[in-house]
Amino acid sequence: MLTNYTIGIDYGTQSGRAVLVSLQDGKEVSDHVTPYRHGVMDTELPHSGKKLGHEWALQHPNDYLEVITKSVPAVIRQSGVDPTDIIGIGIDFTACTMLPVDQQFQPLCLKEDFKDHPHSWVKLWKHHAAQNEANKINEIAEAREESFLPRYGGKISSEWMIAKIWQILNEAPEIYEEADQFVEATDWVISQLTGNLLRNSCTAGYKAIWHKQDGYPGSDFFKELDPRLENLVETKLRGEVVSLGTKAGILTKEMAELTGLPEGIAVAVGNVDAHAAVPAVGVVEPGKMVMAMGTSICHMVLGKEEKSAEGMCGVVEDGIIPGYYGYEAGQSAVGDIFEWFVEEGVPAYVKEEANRRGLNIHQYLEEKASLYRPGETGLLALDWWNGNRSVLVDTELGGLFLGMTLQTKPEEMYRALLEATAFGTRMIVDTFKQNGVEVNELYACGGLPQKNRLLMQIYSDVTNLPIKIADSKHTPAVGAAMFAAVAAGEEAGGYSSILNAADKMARIRDEIIRPMKENVVIYDKIYQEYKRLHDYFGRGENDVMKKLRLLRSGTLE
Repeated sequence: MLTNYTIGIDYGTQSGRAVLVSLQDGKEVSDHVTPYRHGVMDTELPHSGKKLGHEWALQHPNDYLEVITKSVPAVIRQSGVDPTDIIGIGIDFTACTMLPVDQQFQPLCLKEDFKDHPHSWVKLWKHHAAQNEANKINEIAEAREESFLPRYGGKISSEWMIAKIWQILNEAPEIYEEADQFVEATDWVISQLTGNLLRNSCTAGYKAIWHKQDGYPGSDFFKELDPRLENLVETKLRGEVVSLGTKAGILTKEMAELTGLPEGIAVAVGNVDAHAAVPAVGVVEPGKMVMAMGTSICHMVLGKEEKSAEGMCGVVEDGIIPGYYGYEAGQSAVGDIFEWFVEEGVPAYVKEEANRRGLNIHQYLEEKASLYRPGETGLLALDWWNGNRSVLVDTELGGLFLGMTLQTKPEEMYRALLEATAFGTRMIVDTFKQNGVEVNELYACGGLPQKNRLLMQIYSDVTNLPIKIADSKHTPAVGAAMFAAVAAGEEAGGYSSILNAADKMARIRDEIIRPMKENVVIYDKIYQEYKRLHDYFGRGENDVMKKLRLLRSGTLE
């Protein structure tokens, strides 16, 4: 039996990964990672060294293209697969990661006149410097009783498209005027593969306040934000919004020569990294929450009707799987918190002991932390090292440790951080349930579930839900490859729908992680304390975290 293949490219925060996937069973035949040459630019611009302010996070668009020209040829070469058997390519991306482009889709940062201007560059998803604009958007939308606001849990995030565009207009009107369009990076990369620029319904719906029935907010709303924004939708956000799995176009001759792929194969419209993972673990019906776990977590669940829940990142019709409303929530830092602790908070003796035993520091700390029972560390943390995405939607919050003594050990702190992120997930699960969105089981994918068994057991115990783990190491990329198979269609050897693709290609492990009853009882008590701290510091009763930020920036009056 002949097998066809597609390629999925997963664009993360620090690197891009291409995966060659069999359409017969969803197995990854080969994969290749290309680290971004410029990484995350959060202190200065390349070349000029121009300094960036607090909460900035930029990237270089050429890094994305380098992933294509390096990793795609590599996976073909490693696999030994005949390129003529590859029928499509799809991508997923962190979002909202956006950039201004000219009429030829060229990023403004690549133009000589604008290369030293911070606002001409790609704004990564975790660029939080548009918080003032987000606050004003929320204030005005609430006063006007805008119908879109409940669909986003009552708050629009500074991470999203409109806040970032408004920041550009306020701080660099010349960049705003020069930009022909503001686009998601995922849509821009697809334009480089095909020569066509389409906006995908996933990023438009979750990150740019677009609605399948209502479109974008009205021009009167944008005019009230700022008269200069009145015609934003018709001008700089113009363009067709199309559903996931749509064929964006075909691979250009130039890109075929650079990659070794056949010219003319199908290219799927762009997608969001976490959302692409949902069908890749076989979730195509309500009640099953998918957690894409990496530097942050994105929580996704399907529903049959549109409901509102505090702090959700959005509910979008057909936003994840056609025929359902896709709900999204998230935590702004998870793996990033553990990495921060390992990099900044671990004493030398821990590193030396880990090296002596041939373990990395995460493995060593996980092993030591697993020896403690729930509650035995006496510690509790708030997981806000990068602000709170859900349910508070507040990037100005900070992390907190409680209960430390002179006897506190690094592994105890490490376990408390694992637990804190689990409590954050439970807050999201409980909020969905309280608003009529069913969550009966969890599915985990991404880097963390593959690496940290203790973390997964803690999540199961804290939420009192079973967890199924993706069998793939590259679940979002496999999902992107599945949507590429849909874009190619049955006539080319692909699939007619994402449901059919998921039926053949989705993969999860046989083992299910189940909650331990004795741990559930203890964690429920600790969670009640977490919730009190969460509300005390997060809902305005004590704004000390925000005051400290203002003191740091020198703006506290």
